[in-house]
Amino acid sequence: MKRLNFTLDEEAVTLLNELAATYYGGNKSRTVRAALESLATHTGHDGWVISGYTPTQLDHEAACHTCGTTYAEGDILLRPVFERGASPQALTSIPAEEWLDCPQCAEDRTV
Repeated sequence: MKRLNFTLDEEAVTLLNELAATYYGGNKSRTVRAALESLATHTGHDGWVISGYTPTQLDHEAACHTCGTTYAEGDILLRPVFERGASPQALTSIPAEEWLDCPQCAEDRTV
């Protein structure tokens, strides 16, 4: 263990005391550790995630975004529907380029 010396504002001290008392039997060290672990788990994972797909009939030749296979006009590919969420695969922004996945890649992504 290592002793750290840092200053917290009054609101942070109150929150630390409340969380420690409620969840960790007053143990502030365990409370801070749990907060840091939670932050580490979620850092970089909030963003845009695929929540589903919409079938799209191609009006031009296009390639699957994931595997790169080319499909002809008239074929059906799947356009992802994005929503805010947390995931290791979360994107920081919704892609500006056309994104279409073939049925196999869409199925693999949702598993």
